[in-house]
Amino acid sequence: MSATAGQAQGERGLAERLGLKPGQVVQEIGWDEDVDNELRDSIEDLTGNELLDEESDDVVDVALLWWRDGDGDLFDALTNAMRSLAKGGQIWLLTPKAGRDGHVEPSDIGEDATTAGLSQTSSISAAPDWSGTRLVTPKGR
Repeated sequence: MSATAGQAQGERGLAERLGLKPGQVVQEIGWDEDVDNELRDSIEDLTGNELLDEESDDVVDVALLWWRDGDGDLFDALTNAMRSLAKGGQIWLLTPKAGRDGHVEPSDIGEDATTAGLSQTSSISAAPDWSGTRLVTPKGR
């Protein structure tokens, strides 16, 4: 395998870790200069779609929410992100890893997610500086 093919597979793997699939529509919320561009590129490569910005009114399969301590009210951000989700959609909450500027305590995520009516299903290392928490609406809602 060439270095380019290996690099492409590694980048594709970032999006695959999020469980994304070709054809899914992903809305990105909370973009700033510190986001992981390799992760963003891998999502676009895997899904075959450009990331929609937070101003989009389209219905989406996944909301990718970059969130840092100090960004405001997480409950409000989660509630707003849910508005665009298709039935069965999910939110990937991306927060800086422990020890990095803007780190959000897992207990704060759990509390705000529960209050917003979301269930946490998994947490992963989404990128070198970012942790990912998968949030879904409970079945039957």
